[in-house]
Amino acid sequence: MASPYAVCKASDLAPLLGGSTNSTAVADYLCNSFTTVTYAVDNAYLLFSAYLVFAMQLGFAMLCAGSVRAKNTMNIMLTNVLDAAAGGLSYYLFGFAFAFGAPSNGFIGRHFFGLKQVPSSISAGTFDYSFFLFQWAFAIAAAGITSGSIAERTQFVAYLIYSSFLTGFVYPIVSHWFWSVDGWASASRASNLLLGSGVIDFAGSGVVHMVGGVAGLWGALIEGPRIGRFDRSGRSVILRGHSGSLVVLGTFLLWFGWYGFNPGSFLTILKAYGNNGGYFGQWSAVGRTAVTTTLAGSTAALTTLFSKRLLVGHWNVTDVCNGLLGGFAAITSGCSVVEPWAAIICGFVSSWVLIGFNKLAEKVKYDDPLEAAQLHGGCGMWGLIFTGLFATKKYVSEVYGGSPDRPHGLFMGGGGKLLAAQLIQIVVIFGWVTATMGPLFYGLKWLKLLRVKNEHEMAGMDLTRHGGFAYVYRDEDDLSTKPEFIGMKRIEPTFTTPSPHDHNSTSQAV
Repeated sequence: MASPYAVCKASDLAPLLGGSTNSTAVADYLCNSFTTVTYAVDNAYLLFSAYLVFAMQLGFAMLCAGSVRAKNTMNIMLTNVLDAAAGGLSYYLFGFAFAFGAPSNGFIGRHFFGLKQVPSSISAGTFDYSFFLFQWAFAIAAAGITSGSIAERTQFVAYLIYSSFLTGFVYPIVSHWFWSVDGWASASRASNLLLGSGVIDFAGSGVVHMVGGVAGLWGALIEGPRIGRFDRSGRSVILRGHSGSLVVLGTFLLWFGWYGFNPGSFLTILKAYGNNGGYFGQWSAVGRTAVTTTLAGSTAALTTLFSKRLLVGHWNVTDVCNGLLGGFAAITSGCSVVEPWAAIICGFVSSWVLIGFNKLAEKVKYDDPLEAAQLHGGCGMWGLIFTGLFATKKYVSEVYGGSPDRPHGLFMGGGGKLLAAQLIQIVVIFGWVTATMGPLFYGLKWLKLLRVKNEHEMAGMDLTRHGGFAYVYRDEDDLSTKPEFIGMKRIEPTFTTPSPHDHNSTSQAV
């Protein structure tokens, strides 16, 4: 993520004025005169991006609802609402301060609890409310990822506890390390960069996707698979989601929101780059980032389509949607610092990463209804490695500033320091989330607060926990109780009418 401390600088503006003798003086005058306008435009851009990222919550909700069985629809929808609501309070009280409370040390922020002293003088290096809103939308995205891994068998109170802990403490610490200007591994540090480069995780392949994916991994492992997911001989049994339509709708909403997630992570837009003329600046980098995001997702979707056709013999829309999202999760790290052609490579490999992790999950009897750990954790990890291989010198310099010779991608002639920093991030995130979320889920299990009773899981949590079903349908393909897939059947109301011949006979509506 780019530094949030962007202000109008005469050195940035002067090249746009032709570079003449008086251009610096004119640039100084314009910056002093129009600073307020610059802040207004940049804040409007950041707010619009925050709204797009928040709209991804609707995408998560639709995707989750379509991927579970009909008997658990209300439950999974409610957990998505909970992620946003509980995350809003916990991030306001603690999370934002832990993540961006500067000045601080390299491990944790120490200021802005409850948004105290926000906003203040932006030129002094603090933030406005728009920055909080943008970062909150990212935090609840991580919590939404985790909820998919433990769907269809988790107690409601467990969602409340883990969501608040993840958004209020676990995720903010990671975002401080890699996004705050004080973070020990941040690429935006003024000095003492990790391995001379810092970690480039522009929009969060590691910070958001790996954190959510690894948290979901431990939740699902500790809970165990859903009833019926594996038969008595250990063979995998597909528990089909009830609505491909909702899966596709959720995927498109997430795709739309990703244009705020990745391009919006520049935080500002009114910034010129070098002496290339008025047409080239951060606004151009924003457009390029949207292009790389699009290409990675599109390539991953097509690769998954044909790969799964060869592997299983049919075209599966759910697999394609997951492949698309895996491409997005992977490109999120390097979207601003790679060429468009490299994004195609990123998407192609991410598809096979997802397929490979899904095969591995079946072999070890790991059950993740939305493939969240494999998709976000696995593809996010690949995205960090990809950035260490393909980040270009020019784009790294433009986006992160500092020395023009700072390390960049190994395959782009930048040496191995950036790649090493990316690998350190992978290890650190896995270790931190394991050390925090693992004990939390074990504690919830020990207190019998994690998993619902078997009879409640079999009947469906909509009926046993939420007062009734979301639809007038039942799952006939629930293989936890039936050996074969039959399909969904509409439950029609029945009533009796008097027979003209025999008052004791009845007829059933069809």
